Amino acid sequence: MPGLQAMTTDGTPGGRLAGKAAFITGAASGIGRESALLFAAQGARVAAVDVDFDGSQQVVDEITGAGGEAIAMSADVAIETDVATAIAATEEAFGRLDVLFNNAGIMHPGDGDAEATEEAVWDLTMSINLKGVWFGCRHGIPALRRSGGGSVINTASFVALVGAATPQLAYTASKGGVLAMTRELAVIHAREGIRVNALCPGPLRTELLMSFLDTEEKRQRRLVHVPMGRFGEAGEIAQAALWLASDESSYVTGTDFSVDGGLTAAYVTPE
Repeated sequence: MPGLQAMTTDGTPGGRLAGKAAFITGAASGIGRESALLFAAQGARVAAVDVDFDGSQQVVDEITGAGGEAIAMSADVAIETDVATAIAATEEAFGRLDVLFNNAGIMHPGDGDAEATEEAVWDLTMSINLKGVWFGCRHGIPALRRSGGGSVINTASFVALVGAATPQLAYTASKGGVLAMTRELAVIHAREGIRVNALCPGPLRTELLMSFLDTEEKRQRRLVHVPMGRFGEAGEIAQAALWLASDESSYVTGTDFSVDGGLTAAYVTPE
């Protein structure tokens, strides 16, 4: 992983997240994995959290093998005790928490329209995508407060803004909830030095989406709405997350930060 140890102009260790500790869920793959590697490359100490512990450990091994500092943890974000324990372990390991990236989520293959989506699919999706973000904020925000402030990044989606061409009602509703929760938390905690923003990726060429859009017809139906004409890459979203995590975005809170190839610009009518 080239460039892991960023340097300042005087040759001392630095980076855009130098001295910060970051907690990232869904870190074993996709956006979470790319963000963990990038944050570490920019000087952060990273807690890589996922239900897939082996995947998280692989990310950590890559970081530490290149000279960074990271820990891997197994946690189901839908279980409050898992989240609380993982955040406490992060504080114990790093002495602080500065960046809370609530990124873990699912896109269930049984998710469809209002008639086709089973209650069990709805409940599971809400438990992970929405309740999991709440649990992260419930236990992570006090940790940020103990560190004197910090950045919360919640992964929402472009579907929180425009709806999906391919029906996925539970996913869309869960991401709309993430966006609404983000805005309220941003207002509540703004004067504590805690910024809360929602990252809204467009369609990405990740395993999560490609397994849902499992035919070329479904993929083209999604792509036809993207002005740039391609799926985004997880690494491109990680770059946006890096900016929200860094002090460069110090006056940014309560936003829905769209990184979507122009999709929402084409389909959202300004108020």
